[in-house]
Amino acid sequence: MIEIFNAQIDNYIYALLIFTFFQFFRVGLRQLVYKLVKKTKTTFDDDILDAIKKPIDVLFIIVGANFAKSILNFDNEISIILDQILRSGFIIVIFWAILQTLTHLAKNIQKITNKFGDKISPDVANFIMKSIRFFILIIAFIAVLQEWGYNVSGFLASLGLVGMAFALAAKDTAANLFGSLVIFTDKPFKVGDWIKTPQVEGTIENIGIRSTKVRTFAQALVTVPNATLANSAILNWSKMGKRRIKMNVGLTYDTKSETIENIVKEIQNMLIKHQDIHQETMHVYFSAFDASSLNIFCYYFTKTTNWAEFMKVREDTYFKIMKIVEQNGSSFAFPTQTLHIENNNLVE
Repeated sequence: MIEIFNAQIDNYIYALLIFTFFQFFRVGLRQLVYKLVKKTKTTFDDDILDAIKKPIDVLFIIVGANFAKSILNFDNEISIILDQILRSGFIIVIFWAILQTLTHLAKNIQKITNKFGDKISPDVANFIMKSIRFFILIIAFIAVLQEWGYNVSGFLASLGLVGMAFALAAKDTAANLFGSLVIFTDKPFKVGDWIKTPQVEGTIENIGIRSTKVRTFAQALVTVPNATLANSAILNWSKMGKRRIKMNVGLTYDTKSETIENIVKEIQNMLIKHQDIHQETMHVYFSAFDASSLNIFCYYFTKTTNWAEFMKVREDTYFKIMKIVEQNGSSFAFPTQTLHIENNNLVE
């Protein structure tokens, strides 16, 4: 009987038949699984099956090749090499299937998070998925190296040194990445919010992995590193539920006390009846004898937080306060000084 690599010809025929059987079995199993999956109400399992279809095909090839090899009586050296190749292929296929599944999840992660009420930024999703894929590739590479007998501990030590050098060279970039994680976790603002920091004031236009773009009211685009934002006090005007108006109405000193009482009451009634004024917190009181005026302290809030609408409401209340003062026969004071000259008669 003719032998090739210490294996007879009929053994090769048996091995080929076994390998072919696994390929037919793969096709039949795939069709059965597809029929079962299509009966479910969701499309999630269909997408996962499509994602891992190619890795599963390769896995059946490896399994078939492994059974076929067991029939062939190769030399010990050849058998060891084939075992290493097949086991390495099995490791690669498993991690390939994991990566394919993660790729599918990355495309649908926003839909998944929306169901739980919190919308995740596309930049965050991409950053998280890329980081996970990177670590999975590193683990797969180490597993294959270990299969071929390489010193993995030495390789990991070298990776640690490279990582330290990289961290020192790119510490600012790393700080911005951690800053972006803080922003994405704490959510101090979102796209469209009006914020003010010690560095910039404007509307958030884009939140990236390294930096955040802020459009100022002068229409300039400012790019702020996320590390700077994460370590700054951020005043988010868009998060306000109401907007404050605080002022002193100064009346002249010739205004009578009864007139001041009437003006205070009428201002209070005007604010209570005003549909755009928040009724929860409102203070109007005669507050001070100032150097040149009798002050009425006014402290109230508008319902709107929009800047343009706030300006309109504030203007409307100012005009109505002016009319109340005028209708009560009083007037607004302005800084004045009265000089009294005493005429003393000198006697010689």
